[in-house]
Amino acid sequence: FPFPSHFHHSTDIKMKFVVSALLLATAANAFAPAAIHPSSSSALNMVSVMKPTTGRSQLDPAVIQKYASLPFPEENILAEYVWVDADGNTRSKTRTLPASKGASVESLPKWNFDGSSTGQAPGDDSEVILRPCRIFTDPFRPRSDGNDNILVMCDTWTPQGEPLPTNARASALAAFTGHEDEEPWFGLEQEFTLFNLDQKTPLGWPEGGIPTRPQGPYYCSVGPENNFGREVTECMYRACLYAGIALSGTNGEVMPGQQEYQVGPCVGIDAGDQLMMSRYILQRVCEDFQVYCTLHPKPIVQGDWNGAGMHTNVSTKKMREEGGLEVIKQAVYKLGEKHAEHMAVYGEGNELRLTGKFETASMDEFSFGIANRGASVRIGRDTESEGKGYFEDRRPSSNADPYAVIGKVMTTIMGPEAPAIEPKDKDAA
Repeated sequence: FPFPSHFHHSTDIKMKFVVSALLLATAANAFAPAAIHPSSSSALNMVSVMKPTTGRSQLDPAVIQKYASLPFPEENILAEYVWVDADGNTRSKTRTLPASKGASVESLPKWNFDGSSTGQAPGDDSEVILRPCRIFTDPFRPRSDGNDNILVMCDTWTPQGEPLPTNARASALAAFTGHEDEEPWFGLEQEFTLFNLDQKTPLGWPEGGIPTRPQGPYYCSVGPENNFGREVTECMYRACLYAGIALSGTNGEVMPGQQEYQVGPCVGIDAGDQLMMSRYILQRVCEDFQVYCTLHPKPIVQGDWNGAGMHTNVSTKKMREEGGLEVIKQAVYKLGEKHAEHMAVYGEGNELRLTGKFETASMDEFSFGIANRGASVRIGRDTESEGKGYFEDRRPSSNADPYAVIGKVMTTIMGPEAPAIEPKDKDAA
């Protein structure tokens, strides 16, 4: 043991004597009958189980790096198959494939999993088929030999070839089929809240209490007293870009501990694939940081705190052309007529968030307005002034299935005309 050099010589002699005595005692006891004597001073009691510690993993990074530095076989790649379970969460498992199989979705084999363990199949007929849909570069297993390990976004099917009830991707794809000329763009704003591993205390909050300052200084904030979880978001940002996800920005959100990132614009079904894979990457990054991430739309119900949403920005080719503002308004009227249908697929727990307060509209009443963040649907000032652009559906919750959202929006705006609705802010409109 490296003791400080200022220890006196007499202390060194005493230490040597003690060590020698201990060695002699140990040697003698080595031949004695074994015995177990529970004692609070036992050296074994100094070894404790790993505790969940927010902000870091207790696994030794030096040990992990020893294995992570081993090269991958050049002829193989690792493919992480990712899918959505019955609760809307992502699951995944890994397989080894010949490197040539990673060239396209079509060359990837189907796979299967035990659906009885994910709430997607009964135990007596548990096999669920994974069909590869979209390939991304794996940011967690980088390599430099000219090959890429991959993340594979999959959807779920029965062995008989029917999409599972939880496979919202299949129905969304059907909604886009035949409307390719519309070139629908989607930009999805994913809000999320970071907690300590107790799953009760948001980052930046005192344990068992609330922040001393109300909402205001935390949105798009800087400084250790304002922004909590920036490192998580930054790492997720970098990992998503590496994967090939069109992450277009991030920012701190209104409630402390809440963050947001934006995916898009993406065309059609690809918006769902990219957003869902970004959620997988977010959870993997939080796993590394040992931080709990929730997509619940109202994780803190006591007090005056914002909820979390997945605002959905929509634009078709006609909306982006001259005269597009009128096309946008027609789409908004259609959304208003189908308000109840949309709310049914816009996420669980949304009634806690859409109260008409905290930059939300009422869940029970549809509205739209120019630059009005208290409306169900917002049309931006730039879109109004230019006469073309996009609209923002502010109703989807942060835990909404992106496939269900974009598929429902596409079905509605491609539907029959609907009666006009007066804007919520008449003067601005």
